[in-house]
Amino acid sequence: MANIILFDNEVREQLLPLTYTRPVCEIRVGILNIREKWEHWLQDKASYITQDYLAEKYPIDYGADNFLINGSVLPSEPLCRLVTQMEPREAYLMGDELIVARLDGEQMEQLIHDEDFGELKGFDLEDTPFLKINHLWDIYRLNDAALREDFALLTKGRTSEPLSATNRCLGTEHIFVEPGAKVEFATINAETGPVYIGKDALIMEGCLIRGPLALCEGAVLKMGAKIYGATTVGPYSKVGGEVNNSVLIGYSNKAHEGFLGNSVLGEWCNLGADTNNSNLKNTYDEVKLWNYPAERFLPTGQQFCGLFMGDHARCGINTMFNTGTVVGVCANIFGSGYPRNFVPSFVWGGPAGYQSYRTEKAYVAIENMMARRNQTFSIEDRLILLRIYEDTAKYRAK
Repeated sequence: MANIILFDNEVREQLLPLTYTRPVCEIRVGILNIREKWEHWLQDKASYITQDYLAEKYPIDYGADNFLINGSVLPSEPLCRLVTQMEPREAYLMGDELIVARLDGEQMEQLIHDEDFGELKGFDLEDTPFLKINHLWDIYRLNDAALREDFALLTKGRTSEPLSATNRCLGTEHIFVEPGAKVEFATINAETGPVYIGKDALIMEGCLIRGPLALCEGAVLKMGAKIYGATTVGPYSKVGGEVNNSVLIGYSNKAHEGFLGNSVLGEWCNLGADTNNSNLKNTYDEVKLWNYPAERFLPTGQQFCGLFMGDHARCGINTMFNTGTVVGVCANIFGSGYPRNFVPSFVWGGPAGYQSYRTEKAYVAIENMMARRNQTFSIEDRLILLRIYEDTAKYRAK
């Protein structure tokens, strides 16, 4: 089998601030992140072509034969069938965008060193169905379809752990419980979409769940949580209150009352008690969202659009986020009133104004939060965040 290499392209800029800290393929949509999907479909480990400052944490591994795959593309059965049938020096395109190429070791060396590696024989994928993430809102917008595909992939030929008789369920055949998960006195409606309950996950008493839902490994739904699909609660995240069509990538907390809708949270985020976000304008107009490449707010084409929060961001109790808000990495938000619709990375404050959140203070908070989950704040992660701090200085100056 050829090496699988997932590459970032210009789409990465559209997915900031989530892609400040990860390659595009590490974004979770459905049950799995994009890399994990490709590894399941092609039955091999994948590596990365990404930003230089991320490369030590996300390295490349290539050899004599390599599949170079666009990291914003979610695999489908028809697409994977075509990939496995590719010949060397062939490429699949969607318009002008490269989706997959098969390169030998010499071509990979030339690519890495920005040298010309010759022409490839190109084929258009116009009639091949697959999902693709191009914008931040695509993550929650495509989560329903991606979750259903992942559910079928992960549960095929397997038997679910039994659910306790204390639970009330509809569509039991569409509920899958992994070993170690605990569910008691919950109401689950899987007739609206599959419900996947991951290894060692916990659903506490009184939860109301309307699928599709992915509750990933070690994740927790707190007592009385109300979850509407399509929602993904990433590994070791905690969720309470009301959530609708949102994705928590992993290790993040929305553990208390409050509403989160049509939103995406990165890793190690924390929403204070009674935090709420608006996902619909009072005028029902199209939502505009901060766009990093354009450095201004642009139309999304979406009527429902909520909160997008980069890794290690957090907010205090009773925070109110307006429709279509983008919060950068390591932002710490508090105070009464609505924060701005664009909150830069590494700021401390709220509606009354912001000051720079110095890296040494941010690192202490990160270490404390990660220690609670028995995780280590690595040197690699420190250097990545330092680079982000430097690269985002221009936004804090505005």
